[in-house]
This record gives sequence, structure tokens and C-alpha cells, in this order.
Amino acid sequence: MKFSELGLSTSLLKAVKRSGYEEATPIQEQTIPMVLAGDDVIGQAQTGTGKTAAFGLPIIEHVDTKDPHLQALIISPTRELAIQTQEELFRLGRDSHVKVQVVYGGADIRRQIRSLKSHPQIVVGTPGRIRDHLRRHTLKLGTIKTLVLDEADDMLDMGFLEDIKAIIAETPANRQTLLFSATMPDSIKKIGVQFMKDPKMVKIKAKELTTDLVDQYYVRAREHEKFDIMTRLIDVQDPDLTIVFGRTKRRVDELSRGLIMRGYNAAGIHGDLTQERRTKIMRRFKAGKIDILVATDVAARGLDISGVTHVYNYDIPSDPDSYVHRIGRTGRAGHHGVSLTFVTPNEMDYLHEIEKLTKVRMLPLKPPTAEEAFRGQVASAFNDIDELIAQPTNERYEEAAHKLLETHDAVDLVAALLNTITKDDASQVPVKITPEKPLPRRHRGHNNYRHRNNHRGQYRGHSHHGYHRNDNRRDGGRHKKHRFNMRRKEK
Repeated sequence: MKFSELGLSTSLLKAVKRSGYEEATPIQEQTIPMVLAGDDVIGQAQTGTGKTAAFGLPIIEHVDTKDPHLQALIISPTRELAIQTQEELFRLGRDSHVKVQVVYGGADIRRQIRSLKSHPQIVVGTPGRIRDHLRRHTLKLGTIKTLVLDEADDMLDMGFLEDIKAIIAETPANRQTLLFSATMPDSIKKIGVQFMKDPKMVKIKAKELTTDLVDQYYVRAREHEKFDIMTRLIDVQDPDLTIVFGRTKRRVDELSRGLIMRGYNAAGIHGDLTQERRTKIMRRFKAGKIDILVATDVAARGLDISGVTHVYNYDIPSDPDSYVHRIGRTGRAGHHGVSLTFVTPNEMDYLHEIEKLTKVRMLPLKPPTAEEAFRGQVASAFNDIDELIAQPTNERYEEAAHKLLETHDAVDLVAALLNTITKDDASQVPVKITPEKPLPRRHRGHNNYRHRNNHRGQYRGHSHHGYHRNDNRRDGGRHKKHRFNMRRKEK
């Protein structure tokens, strides 16, 4: 369905077109008319299905820009999701002149107080910081028309139930309430009963989700082998934009540091980094200035990044929920994606439980040899050289090039160039990754995973047999940076 069929104003349709949206996703198609009609809505949908625009567009449509009072509040579980939601609402509401402000912990509250004094009509925030502002009387919710609880299951998992109840108590009883959750456990249903008025249900069916666009592989490897295998896989697969998931903060630090030591353009995020540092890293990753993001599950919650072509699970998650969240970072908006999970011999039962949940059998992938990794680097170098030759500044060097050809063999010159822009074998740069405590061994038939009827893992799909390295690696829509440039340490 076209957005023009959903009852949105001309200014919003202009913003939608500028943002690159063409047709409404299922969650948008079903939710937008309900929200415009004033209904309370419970939406069950994964991250990446377009739910921010599903609630954001009708909220912006309803905002009275002549009224300086706060009219909508969106509660998000994490700082990253709050920032992304604010950025998207700002883009969508720019032509309508709607003011949107974000508030979250870990940032200067005084600056936020000054921003709130400019009378935003929409505020996006995390539960703890919203309550801080309520206690300081720098945020008042008495004029709220619409309240959104985004990623509600994550907020409950993170222990925010009391904060949410306290915030809701400050809002008018006649407000419109929208709740979005990837799963629908009893705790979420209770919120719907307690705080919503005859909510309409919107559930995105499994066949409408996108893991059929994600090729899912696993590599069986011992703990001490994983890093070398991963760097060789990166060389062979040559991904455009990659997220590597590690189980702990220490793991993220060591992996990102090790990747940088081996010449990759990488950075890591986890909860111990300052918000300023995390925001800077995420901004650079979204812009394609960082090619590999290493993250913990908590740090990556709610991340909505287009163009991710590969997800590497350096550590297999102990919970299938986390696996589905991880691979949902790729294979979006019709683009192709690849996920690869490292599994130690004693973790195979975890792999089988994930396969049971996703109804997709992961394909085994043989670790590449050093020679295969080298050939992958050279193939990538060919592309980089083609791009370098196409640069218009090359004419300045033609005279010097002719002089070099008079004194050196052309093959020797090209070989020297290839040697400069490719790396040595991964094992030549020693990297120590501290072993993590292994997951407890599971026995078949004794499944201790949490299963839910309406599960975050309701992705369904099929795995494409065979991995075609060159066919789909550009589907993410981002232009890959020159490897020659990206390997230089940035100032």
C-alpha cells in the first residue's frame, strides 16, 4: 500500500518520500489508520519492521504546531533507541515544523533542561531520565495526548516496570496509548489491560518478516581458533558493513582492539563507554566511516542501522531471543544479509535449540585457509585499485609514472602496490583474546530455554544454499571505503 492511501497530509508525504520510503510496511499499513482514528494500539513487531514511522507519522499528523505544550511522549528502553527515534521523528516532522526533544541518562541534564524550555511538542526518553525530569518539574505530562511504550518487553526485562507505572500516573486519563513489543508475554498483556482502552491488536505474521533474506551459517571452532578464523572470513567475504557480537564488555574491548591491530576499521560499544563516545561511534558506523562494529547484546538493543550486510556471532548467545535480535540487524528492507555464528564443540546443543526456534537449519561453513584469505584480500585490492585509477587527480602523476616504468618492471610496481594495500596473513599479528567461561553444557531433550507462544523468534525463512561472495555483498546500499585508506590509523 502506498503512503498516499493512508490519510497523511501533503507535508508528511513529502517527508516520507525524502526519507526514501516507497510503500508502507505491514506494521505501518495496519497501525497508521488506527492511530489517526484515535485508537489505542498494541503492536507486536520486531525491530526493523518500520514501527517508528508507524507511530511517528500519525503522531506528527496530530500535533498542533501552534500549541507550545507537550503533546506526545515516547518511552524507549535504551539511550541508543531513544536517540534514533528522535532523529527519525525530527526528519519526518521537519516540514511540519514539529519540535522533538530527546532525554536520556548519561548526558548533561542541564542541557536537556534548557532544551525542554524551548517547548517541544514531542519528547522521546528513557524511563529513568524521564522520571528525573518529572521530579525536577522540568517535564510536565498533563497535556499529553499520546503515550508510546516502545520495545515494551525489553523495558520490562530491564526492570523498568515501576518507572513506567510512575510515568503513566502523571499523564491524563483520556490519552491515547500505543504499545509496541517484539513478544507478548503475560506481563505485557497486563499493561494493556491496566493502562489502555479497548486496544486494537496488530500482529506482524512470521511470513512478513525478513529472515528469509538472511543466509545463516555456523563455523565449528575451538575458543582459541575463533579470532583467526573470523579475520580470514572477513577477508574472504569482504563485507560492506558488519556487526560482531561478543558476550561480555571485556570481549568487545579485546575483539575491537584485535581487529584494529590487524588493520581493520573497527570500534566497539558497550555499557561502560560514555554516552558521548557511544554516540560518536554509532554516528561514524552509520555513515560508513567504521566498517566493523563490535557490540554486546545490551549495547545493541534497539539499534536500527540500514546497510548492515553481515552479522558475526563471535559468541553464540545463550538465549534464542538474542540470536533472532542479532540477525535481525541485517537482511532489511529487501536487501540480502549473512549471519555467521561461531560454535565451540560443547555449544552445539545451543545451536540446535536456535534452529528449533527459528525453523531454519544453519549451514556449516568450512574455515578458510590462509591462502583463501590472501586471495580474498587480493580480489578486494583489485576493486580498490580500479577505484583509485578512476580518480581524476591521477593525471598529475603520469610523468612520474613514466619515469618509474623506465627504471622498474611494471609487474614489480604492481606487486609492490598490491603488497601495500593488502595485509599479511592474519596469524602474523598476534592477538590475545581472553577465553570466556563456557556456556553450561545442555543435554538434548532437556530444553531450559524460555519459550513463548508469541516469540521474538517467530522469524521464519529458508537458508539459501551456498554463499555467493560477490553477488550480494553490495546490496546494503553503502559504498565501501577504500581499504587502502581505511587501514590507515585515523587521527
